[in-house]
Amino acid sequence: MAALNDRVEGALLGTAAGDALGAPYEFQPPRGPELPVEMTGGGPWGPGEWTDDTAMAVAIAEVAATGTDLRDEAAQDAIVKRWYEWSLGAKDVGIQTRSVLSRSGGASAARARAAAAEVHRQTGRSGGNGSLMRTAPVALAFLDDEDAMVAAARAISGLTHFDPDAGDACVLWCCAIRHAALTTELDVRAGLGHIDSARRPVWVDRIEAAERSRPADFPRNGWVVQALQAAWSAISTTHGDGGPEHLARALDAAARCGHDTDTVAAIAGGLVGAAYGASAVPLQWRYLLHGWPETTARELVHLAAAIERKGRPLAQPDYTGFRTAALTAHPHDPGVLLGAIGALRELPVGVDAVVSLCRVADDDVPVGIPHVQARLIDSPDPEDNPHLDYVLEDTVRTIEDLRAQGRTVLVHCAEAYSRTPTVGALYGARRGAGAALEDVLAVLPHANPNPAFREALRRLSTTA
Repeated sequence: MAALNDRVEGALLGTAAGDALGAPYEFQPPRGPELPVEMTGGGPWGPGEWTDDTAMAVAIAEVAATGTDLRDEAAQDAIVKRWYEWSLGAKDVGIQTRSVLSRSGGASAARARAAAAEVHRQTGRSGGNGSLMRTAPVALAFLDDEDAMVAAARAISGLTHFDPDAGDACVLWCCAIRHAALTTELDVRAGLGHIDSARRPVWVDRIEAAERSRPADFPRNGWVVQALQAAWSAISTTHGDGGPEHLARALDAAARCGHDTDTVAAIAGGLVGAAYGASAVPLQWRYLLHGWPETTARELVHLAAAIERKGRPLAQPDYTGFRTAALTAHPHDPGVLLGAIGALRELPVGVDAVVSLCRVADDDVPVGIPHVQARLIDSPDPEDNPHLDYVLEDTVRTIEDLRAQGRTVLVHCAEAYSRTPTVGALYGARRGAGAALEDVLAVLPHANPNPAFREALRRLSTTA
């Protein structure tokens, strides 16, 4: 169950990560392999800031997170109203979407559908990528009912995009996201059975073309068909041996496609995020992510969890009765402090970055400094930490990055018993400490990493 939760959260987080990664390169030509792709921001977007792609998905997620059935007219009314509110102050809104929302005035789903049909009648086209980019939360809302999801995907696409290609694309991508979340498999063909039989061969040809091409081979990616093809090409051509590293490879490839880079990467991110989970989204991206409506990666994770739980939010963690007072300097780097949750609640003087290895209550989130929350469960069951080695190494790389910025970093879990000493030991091993775990346990004498963590340290320390 924990691994499924991770994948559900990954669909929203992956969407945002792809969006923010691709934002600096929007409207540019394809980016060659010699050039970096980084979450630097550009134009109106700050570093790590997502664009309209994720903002519109968040509006759907907010409604789904109340437990309301997205097929209901009232739910779709609420979505349209939220989109309209967002559009009034948005930094960027797609041309077709803005036209529909302005004509509808955000009054209702019925008004939006009528406006979408009118735009199509007047222009002869309405197959932009704007409904596909925001569709991930629709998949999450119907993990238990594929047919209902298909109906919702078409209905919500049709609120702004009349063209049947847009509806088909949303159905295919929602089916793929749902399938990935439930099975970890990446299969964009999973939803072909829901496409009209006359149109199905066309989509098969389009998918096959994506698999034998590069993302940059689809330069008309403002069109929903080529946006889907570019996203699937980015995923399928970078798969290699799979694994959590595939997420970053796929999003890098998507962001290099040129033209509507943020949207292609957001589309790809929803699917690879569902396959590999939030734990596969690099922490150095996660602590940068933010966007409308003043939301961070943490809130995206909570939204996804509430959708999965049919409107029941996650309970705030309660560490009453835990031993929360542990705090010590890392034996090989005094700029890294190792501690328990109590150290977060009363930050030591000089700490200006926090890496949390356990769930943190809203009231305990530090304000004004970088805060990264790694997904690491203190359990020897491999199902609970499907990407254990990746998460440990990613966490240590993030600590190293924060230290390179000159920051003093608090690394903590609930009691500094298992997770904190494991990360501390790997950090020491990467600095050349020969007996890193023994050294950390000497300063945290009550600690005792679980057997799975100890075995991971043995694997990783030999390559550190």
